[in-house]
Amino acid sequence: MSDIFTLATDPSAWAALLTLVVLEIVLGIDNLVFISLLSNRLPEADRQRVRRLGIGLALGMRLLLLSAIAWLVGLTAPVIDLGLRGAPGAHGEPTFETAFSWRDLILIAGGLFLLWKATTEIGHTMDDHGDGAEKTERPAPSIGSAIAQILALDLVFSIDSILTAVGMTDHLPIMIAAVVIAVGAMLLAADPLGNFIARNPSVVMLALAFLLMIGLVLIADGFGVHVPKGYIYAAMGFAGLVEGLNLFSRRRNATH
Repeated sequence: MSDIFTLATDPSAWAALLTLVVLEIVLGIDNLVFISLLSNRLPEADRQRVRRLGIGLALGMRLLLLSAIAWLVGLTAPVIDLGLRGAPGAHGEPTFETAFSWRDLILIAGGLFLLWKATTEIGHTMDDHGDGAEKTERPAPSIGSAIAQILALDLVFSIDSILTAVGMTDHLPIMIAAVVIAVGAMLLAADPLGNFIARNPSVVMLALAFLLMIGLVLIADGFGVHVPKGYIYAAMGFAGLVEGLNLFSRRRNATH
């Protein structure tokens, strides 16, 4: 109890909490986009329930991993080494690694799943907007299937999120508080984001392109090629801004 009081009166602890909350919210965007896209394929009456359940699972997964930090950190130890290395980079380090930890394997599997899911959805979206007799109505996924896919991606994003938290601070109460606040922000944003995507079909393709990019980044990270997250989210933000201007332009033209 005294440790919590000490942290509560320590300005550096509050600074670490604020920084970690921002990072956790940014890392949660990927998870939220996936949940929104998947839930929008369900009947409208089930969408909110599935979104909240998916985000609740994300919170539960993160808290579970926080309770087993020693085991989680152990996931970064190599378990498979193929003995290959890429050519030295600018600072002398290899451009890619083939000594894989469990974390690397989980990231690669999650990235491949996102690539498959996004590519499949892009193909279906193109068919849905195509012409001709071959256009067919896609059956909506079952709630169980949607929850299983959300749970699988929650695991991938949760590991990335918690390892980020571990790298930022050694204080477990700060990690728990940051995760709860960030997931609470995701819960507040889930319905507005899902409804916005549902109302604007052109945003669906942009969101799927984001998932493709995130999948590639996860695979690269699994192979030891670390792409700075700032570049990824800056690109996503710029693309979102351009799409926002397009939506504004189309609505303005529609009123004249």
